Amino acid sequence: MPMLNALPKTEDWIEPDDVPRAIVTYGYAAGQAESMELDFHSHAKSQIMLVQRGALTCAREGGLWVVPPRSAIWIPGGTRHAIRTSGALEGYNAFIDPVLGPALPETCCAVAVTPLLRELLVRASELPLYYEENGANARLLDVLLDEIARARVEDLHLPMPADRRLRGIAGMITDSPGERKTLDIWARQAGVSERTLSRLISRETGMNFGRWRQQLSVMLAVRWLADGATIQQVAGDLGYESVPSFVTMFRKVLGTPPGRYMAERYAGRH
Repeated sequence: MPMLNALPKTEDWIEPDDVPRAIVTYGYAAGQAESMELDFHSHAKSQIMLVQRGALTCAREGGLWVVPPRSAIWIPGGTRHAIRTSGALEGYNAFIDPVLGPALPETCCAVAVTPLLRELLVRASELPLYYEENGANARLLDVLLDEIARARVEDLHLPMPADRRLRGIAGMITDSPGERKTLDIWARQAGVSERTLSRLISRETGMNFGRWRQQLSVMLAVRWLADGATIQQVAGDLGYESVPSFVTMFRKVLGTPPGRYMAERYAGRH
């Protein structure tokens, strides 16, 4: 993925843990036809990854996040995670030494990005990689830390089960979300009783089966809408019989209908 402020005459990517600065920032951009997949890895520094255009998926053991425009994923230092994108993607990265952030989130989460936080990340990405660490630069980065600490956590997280049988079911539902099989059918495919499967899902995800599948549908919808799909296409691909029923579900989970949700994401975008 091309980085916007890499050092001259070097490779595009410079490992942030190798840069002797407490905060390392990058802008990034991927072309319209490009996609990217980074296998599980970790950084000693914590990471916030803002999406300006497009959408990305972040996975770690036990969880999956979809990050649309004007949101960011926060990844604490040392957390093994994988990143996947499709199509065009633009945004900003900041890698932060964990000793600087006692008020920062302790676990992975998707966060809403305020206009101020976005502008701070944009401005920080314009700094030279080996910037002076005092004066105006220090004040800028202090405010950046404050804004990250204040960022509101968004409900864009899908708990992923560890049980082998449940992971198989989760994979099949993710691959074919339009198939609206009942819990009883999934239980028979997994070779367990419906009651056993229900208990397993609740224990491993903290949700019942219907709520878990609903959350998956919302996350897929956000990703597809960010990639340019229409509301009608998304509703059909998720197996909804009508667009209004899909819109009602989406609004129930995220508090606003999908059209308005995406319009707000792109309003005022640079």
